[in-house]
Amino acid sequence: MMAPPPPPPPLPVPPRADAPDTRPYVALVTDAGTITVRLEDKRAPVTAANFLHYVDTKRMDGFKFYRSTKSWGGASALVQGGNRGDARRNYPPIAHEPTNVTGLTACKGAVLMARLAPGDATSDFFLLLSDIPGFNADPKREGDNAGFAVFGELVGGTDVVQKIYDAPVSPTAGQGVMVGQMLEPQFTILSARRVPAPVDVPKGCVVKAP
Repeated sequence: MMAPPPPPPPLPVPPRADAPDTRPYVALVTDAGTITVRLEDKRAPVTAANFLHYVDTKRMDGFKFYRSTKSWGGASALVQGGNRGDARRNYPPIAHEPTNVTGLTACKGAVLMARLAPGDATSDFFLLLSDIPGFNADPKREGDNAGFAVFGELVGGTDVVQKIYDAPVSPTAGQGVMVGQMLEPQFTILSARRVPAPVDVPKGCVVKAP
């Protein structure tokens, strides 16, 4: 007789409403303006630590925002950034943290890791300009149902992200679904550094209600 499958791991306990906000904030200074993100280092510790590894070692400096999905329409709007140069600048791939485990969700403003297969993410990430529920993990779906790892949220510079999204693209560059989505010219991340929490920072949407 086969043993029953193990129960799923419990969701991380959300912080109390009156607890101080100790989550890391990072400012991405680009040649289009400054973007500020908040990282969910308690809910998605592996993915947030990976992003901070690139930030703290200054390896993210010089990375590019190189993709806009405006060809997909407003219901699937995102920009993609990461290492578009020397692959040796990537740190090793990280374990995948699916949204059904972390309790985070792919809502408008979410920051997610880009990947081809679960567990191969390195430096590339998405900033969402719309809710994309299809990016959430769904164990009931067939095939690759692990979704993308949400690990943070846009809290400043939405206008900058929109500017990048609206920028011109090459009609021919890219491969597969990315043809017609490659920015031309690309936008450079001039520096990526930890910063204090901004004043009146929004509560956000990435953390699901318990």
